[in-house]
Amino acid sequence: MLFGGGDVCIVGGGPAGMILALLLARQGIPVTVLEAARDFERSFRGDTLHPAIMELLAQLGLAAPLLRLAHTRAHRARFITPARTQVIADFSCLRTPYPYLTVMAQARFLTFLAGELGRYPHARVVMGARVEGLLEEGERVTGVRYRQNGTLHDLPARLTVGADGRFSKVRALSGLTLRRLSPGQDVLWFALPRRENDPGGSIDLHLGGPHCIVTTDHGERWQVGYSIRKDSYAQARERGVAPIRQAVAETIPWLSDRVGLLTEWAQLHLLAVEVARVRRWWRPGLLVIGDAAHPISPIGGLGINMAVQDAVAAANVLSGPLRSGRVRPRHLARVQRGRAWQIAVLQAQQVIQEREVVGIHAGAQLHVPTTLIRVLHGLPGLRHLPGYVTAYGLKPVRLHPRWAVERV
Repeated sequence: MLFGGGDVCIVGGGPAGMILALLLARQGIPVTVLEAARDFERSFRGDTLHPAIMELLAQLGLAAPLLRLAHTRAHRARFITPARTQVIADFSCLRTPYPYLTVMAQARFLTFLAGELGRYPHARVVMGARVEGLLEEGERVTGVRYRQNGTLHDLPARLTVGADGRFSKVRALSGLTLRRLSPGQDVLWFALPRRENDPGGSIDLHLGGPHCIVTTDHGERWQVGYSIRKDSYAQARERGVAPIRQAVAETIPWLSDRVGLLTEWAQLHLLAVEVARVRRWWRPGLLVIGDAAHPISPIGGLGINMAVQDAVAAANVLSGPLRSGRVRPRHLARVQRGRAWQIAVLQAQQVIQEREVVGIHAGAQLHVPTTLIRVLHGLPGLRHLPGYVTAYGLKPVRLHPRWAVERV
């Protein structure tokens, strides 16, 4: 098929953008994904696929082939302090074929989705395509202008979707204003080798000093996240990696035998964290979803889960209007209306958690989350609630039955 534009342009080849593209392509809707990077090999992105996502992939006939790729499984999430270990969320009790978080390198997951999308002649992924402007007719967005290999291209589109993350270029160009809700934090990510006798089966938040340290099992390596005060990156870099090595060794003793492999700052990757959202997710002809609409803290790994559910909601609502050629602002508003309340509640919870982390950086103790978790785990009817909310959100978006079709 020749692509001259006119249907759907999705900016951002992350999980939300690729899932939305795949769902629309399965409905026969021409779709182009523009991804700024030249490949998917970017380090230390969100690597957890929650049960809600796995159930979606199962409905599409994709869960089984995906699980044949290298991955690990986290059956619980925990707080670990010198005094105690507290299970935050237990996924093993969920009534699902996937009672765990699937931990898979996001590059592997996105490559898998790109392969599936390549089965449809009316779908394509354009790599190295950096959006530089929006095409507009009055108030309506009619496509994008992007640069690839030094050449500018115009891509007309009936609908443009910004799925390009927390630093969304589409959001900035569209004039949709982001409202920040939390003081935020920054996280330095790095990898350490995993040994055969290391503990596993969980994602752990270690608290042993003025930093929070997260460990995620990737099979051959540990992905380690080290929190620092917001906007303190320059000071942390000036001090170098020695304080980080010391903090990890003191907080997680079983990593002390290999933390010396962290030798230079280039091994660290910065993730700027904030909780924020736009008041309105759309303009005529344009919709933003995922972190482009509502940046979420990495606490609980909710970012990918909520972004993919945004994509499912958008596909459910918009596929019919797209096929008929009549996407109206009311359809875009309906997507937001179905999702925004849940995002607001989850973000309110995350703001509390973010403030606790900021307090820890100042030397305070963690109180609110651990107390709440202990109360919930003490009540038989609610002890599984944290695991459910982490796995699904408050009210998971279910794919319309018409999507469950065979792979082409």
